[in-house]
Amino acid sequence: MSTRAKKQLGQHFLADENILGVIGRLAELDETDVVLEIGPGRGVLTNYLAERVSQVHAIELDRSLEPGLHDALAGRTNVGLQFGDALTFDLAALEPAPTKLVANLPYNVATPLVAESLDGLPSVELWCVMVQREVADRFFAEPETKAYGAVSVLVQLAAERTGFHPVSRNVFRPRPNVDSALVAFRRRGALPADYARLKAVVGAAFAHRRKQLPNSLELAGLASREQAAAALVQIGREPATRAEALAPEEFVALAHALE
Repeated sequence: MSTRAKKQLGQHFLADENILGVIGRLAELDETDVVLEIGPGRGVLTNYLAERVSQVHAIELDRSLEPGLHDALAGRTNVGLQFGDALTFDLAALEPAPTKLVANLPYNVATPLVAESLDGLPSVELWCVMVQREVADRFFAEPETKAYGAVSVLVQLAAERTGFHPVSRNVFRPRPNVDSALVAFRRRGALPADYARLKAVVGAAFAHRRKQLPNSLELAGLASREQAAAALVQIGREPATRAEALAPEEFVALAHALE
């Protein structure tokens, strides 16, 4: 079977092993770690991790990579290789539970995977992920900037950034048409109360960026314009406020005010 990267799956395989040392440093790898790797590809990072941690859970979607991966990981008794879609895979059922997520994430699933792991994988304490540069910038973007969005709010409420490293396009095969970056972040502690509702409010708020927040929340069916406007006033904001103006902590207050 072919092991050529598939554009439709967002695949770009690591081809320069010099970047592995940077990943290891930012991921703060320890021999007691249990690492979740999404999209092991040809197993370059998987092997590097397996040499340094207790256990690696590697989840790969592309079955055409199976023969090559089995060859590359032969003898690695601490690697659990499974095939499936990480977006629908029951990652929370992995045993032992992963303590870190370290991966060269497929471009087309990087944002939802990280967003869902924040509450879906409570055992994960540290993330070190290779993503498109614009995605990495989005995770820790500040309010009132173009990059700031729903994922910025959710990531920043859950974690703090501990590392960032721009990555050359030349470390991948095929060479992507966009810049990439490694970004590392550590969980802050317990998530805000009623995080599921908070996620819904944040998602609805940014679903219509050009609209004022009360209109966006009404369109999503979360509150009437009047209720949303009153909640904004309650947290010290004008009713005409747009989502990108609110800091992450203000979204927590807004969600409580809408209850």
